[in-house]
Amino acid sequence: MLIERLVGYVVSKKIKNYLYFEPNALCNLPQRKNSQSPLMLYIHIPFCEEMCTYCSFHRVTFRENLTRAYFAALRKEILLYKEEGYNFGALYIGGGTPTVLIDELVATIELIKKCFSITEISVETNPNHLDMEKMIILKEAGVGRLSVGVQSFDDDILKATDRYHKYGSGEQIINKIKEIQGLFKTLNVDMIFNFPTQTEKMLQRDLDIILDLKVDQVTFYPLMVSTTTRKDIERKLGTIKDERGRRYYEIITTTLKSEYRASTAWCFARDEFLIDEYVVNYEEYAGIGSGAFGYLNGTVYANLFDIPEYIRQVQQGKYPITARRDCNPQSAILYDFMMQFFGLSIDLSHLWRKYGLYAMLHLSLVVLFFMLIGSIKREGRNGSFVVKNPYHGVIMMRKFFTSVNDFRDYCRSRVTQSPNTEELLEKPI
Repeated sequence: MLIERLVGYVVSKKIKNYLYFEPNALCNLPQRKNSQSPLMLYIHIPFCEEMCTYCSFHRVTFRENLTRAYFAALRKEILLYKEEGYNFGALYIGGGTPTVLIDELVATIELIKKCFSITEISVETNPNHLDMEKMIILKEAGVGRLSVGVQSFDDDILKATDRYHKYGSGEQIINKIKEIQGLFKTLNVDMIFNFPTQTEKMLQRDLDIILDLKVDQVTFYPLMVSTTTRKDIERKLGTIKDERGRRYYEIITTTLKSEYRASTAWCFARDEFLIDEYVVNYEEYAGIGSGAFGYLNGTVYANLFDIPEYIRQVQQGKYPITARRDCNPQSAILYDFMMQFFGLSIDLSHLWRKYGLYAMLHLSLVVLFFMLIGSIKREGRNGSFVVKNPYHGVIMMRKFFTSVNDFRDYCRSRVTQSPNTEELLEKPI
């Protein structure tokens, strides 16, 4: 437990530097570099029919007219990247609930396919959108990976998190998943462990259902909340006990290992070639849409969280970037190292080629630290390491995303009600 706290403390200190945005930063698009490394395109759809208690992502209540105006602006922002000369090999659409308007979503996907060299398309959705007709439309649009946000099949947890009345009982969700199995190349189910009210028995039942369903891929996230959301959850569900995480993680990995292999610290797949999480497969990615984050050419940036203002900026042909940080070599190297650790395989030779002597100088003590605590082990020559304690990767990513969620809260707190929103929606985009 002491080592885990130490890992969390070290990562928290490093992340604060990475996510510190200069208040006077020039909020323009990072300069495109001539690189052969593939780029990922992340699209954020912030609309949900209803809000979930535990969710810290940027999301607002669905309104059809605002959502359609938003999708139109998205397509304009996509064209801005095309005009800048960017190209992307993969597309990930998250939210929110990307499937709130299938026709707008498909129109956006079709534009992206025309503009860029897309070979992989992943889309998130919720159980209430698992309609066969809609899913066939998505498949025909080229979606290869569908990720369904289930979180838990336990009715008590679904009720406590306000999901039962929205998405149905655990049994109803199971039946919906069964109906669409085999339709997509990869069907992923998103789950969460360590809810305050979740017992080991509840978790084990969720795992048994996953094994019975035989879904292609399952992602078991630890409960990751911002400081504000944490207070809301603890007020409603009880105290979050992070120290239980290791035990719950051991139950997950022990139960799944017979039929799944770990492709990241918290993603488990039945097939070696399934699409995985973009932060591991792609070192750089653009973020498009309100509240989206991007990481290009050593710069991390965030788009406007005020949706009407986002639409206005794009209407004017401007990049809707509200904050950016140009990372120094040390921050960039540590970020790449953390993502490799999360992906369970570390290739220091790649980092040396990418960053030169900087990588050697900044990573020597980091690598030694993780070797001494038994987290990583050298495998062969040329600076290759295998991660022996994946839970340390879970801790690192939980700290990372918690910091990102805190930044989202900060940005949302600065959003005031935009004037003349209805007037904006009446204008053609």
